[in-house]
Amino acid sequence: MSRKLVVLTAGLSQPSSTRLLADQLAAAVTAAVGGRGESLEFEVIELRELASDLATTMTTGGLPTPAVAAARQQVSDADGIIAVTPVFTASYSGLFKMFIDVLDTDALNGMPVLIAATAGTARHSLVLDYAMRPLFTYLRAVVVPTGVFAATEDFGSSGLAERIHRAAAELAQLVVDEPTGVQGFLQDEPARHRSSGNGVGAVRPFSELLAGHTGDGR
Repeated sequence: MSRKLVVLTAGLSQPSSTRLLADQLAAAVTAAVGGRGESLEFEVIELRELASDLATTMTTGGLPTPAVAAARQQVSDADGIIAVTPVFTASYSGLFKMFIDVLDTDALNGMPVLIAATAGTARHSLVLDYAMRPLFTYLRAVVVPTGVFAATEDFGSSGLAERIHRAAAELAQLVVDEPTGVQGFLQDEPARHRSSGNGVGAVRPFSELLAGHTGDGR
């Protein structure tokens, strides 16, 4: 069975250390899933390419552009997410937060997520547990225990490679394993539906909305 992984990367330059870390994580997760006898396809969403579309979406009352709508659908259809952001002013970047803000509130229900961040110094490493983890927990995602932080000096180090492979194994387990219950003893909670937010719900007729109103201000 083939699984689908979406990689969110918020690097601004090309090439960027954020994209480099994202690619290393995606390769490690692909290998970990393959080791479990499953295949994995992954799609990369470069958020810098959506910058103007995100600004348009935010300033038009949340009406997504076609590019934003497509990205939202990719996310809600995924079996797992890798989210990587550079650190700006001790937190995730504004571009990264803009994308998270345009997702539907049900887009990440029960979604396995691996969080990662890059910065010029190790002093920013707490961004994983004090900014990114609470953000995805709020959206009801399942964040793997190991977050991956990479300062500039970490690239090429054995310590970073070890963290990448440990986090990849944790994500692979969540992506591949299916929840099970003990028949007759414990039933699993039904999975919460994920929604991209792109669909339009049923529209009530205007006459129905005005039913009971006399037009005299009462």
